[in-house]
Amino acid sequence: MSTASSHPAAPRTSTGWSLGDITVHRVDEIELPRQTGPWLLPAATPEVLDQAPWLRPDFADAEVPRLASHAFAVQAGGLRIVVDTGIGNAKPRANPAWNGLDTDFLERLTAAGFPPESVDLVITTHLHTDHVGWNTRLVDGEWVPTFPNARYLASRTEWDHWAATDLDEARAQMFRDSVHPVRDAGLYARVPVPADGPGYEVAPGVLLVPAPGHTPGQVAVELRGADRRALITGDSIHHPVQLSHPHVHSCVDVDPAAAIRTRARLLGGLADTDALLLGTHFPRPTAGTVRREDGREDGRYRLHAEPAGELPAAV
Repeated sequence: MSTASSHPAAPRTSTGWSLGDITVHRVDEIELPRQTGPWLLPAATPEVLDQAPWLRPDFADAEVPRLASHAFAVQAGGLRIVVDTGIGNAKPRANPAWNGLDTDFLERLTAAGFPPESVDLVITTHLHTDHVGWNTRLVDGEWVPTFPNARYLASRTEWDHWAATDLDEARAQMFRDSVHPVRDAGLYARVPVPADGPGYEVAPGVLLVPAPGHTPGQVAVELRGADRRALITGDSIHHPVQLSHPHVHSCVDVDPAAAIRTRARLLGGLADTDALLLGTHFPRPTAGTVRREDGREDGRYRLHAEPAGELPAAV
């Protein structure tokens, strides 16, 4: 599925959230096709969705969960940080919905105050196709780093896992066009994120938190602002239905049991606080606070949505 090649003008402001001294912008890429939800989360049936009526209309329609692809652009400690880079343009992909995209993602990122050359850090929560696409762009027939002045970060566990894996052709293509050019430019750093502990700080108030299960070395990103805290999920939580039903797991989780444990740990740490949960694939309103359903203690939660406000472009 390709978008039109004539792009509308990118907005001069972005939507996002202020945590005090840290701001987070949502930068849209595409809404994922309707069939993505039933494929990715097969246990999220209409009957399961019915048990969480708060999911509709924003997060699900009558039959399926809704999902999106976007990045988070973070300003913290004087640094510009991009968390995950989506699917990317012009990439040859086996998934027809991702193949040969032509979106205005970079224009939107620039309008939010994050022109590619200004970005200091790119955080990869995990090395999947829809999280590394804008790591590179096509210039004169060559894939080159989109963010030439940035350090790209991935957890050492994640990097080592894929380095030791026999890749199918589709995944090998992704590494060739979106990961290896960054590595070969000397821009990718492998971060030793401890399996236990509070997280590994990569910038002031920005921590990588272990979130294994979807992949062995996946991380979530914790933001500790002066006024409040936030957590960017990566694919530890694909969709808000997994708050109400944490045992609903992704069909591509490497270790579903570990993914369920990770989800329980992360949600338990957010529940009944003012911390924001920021979903990497959540459709708008994207974020909210986590509350136990009706005061229950059985690990079932709901999201109290907190829509993004208009933020000026990063300065």
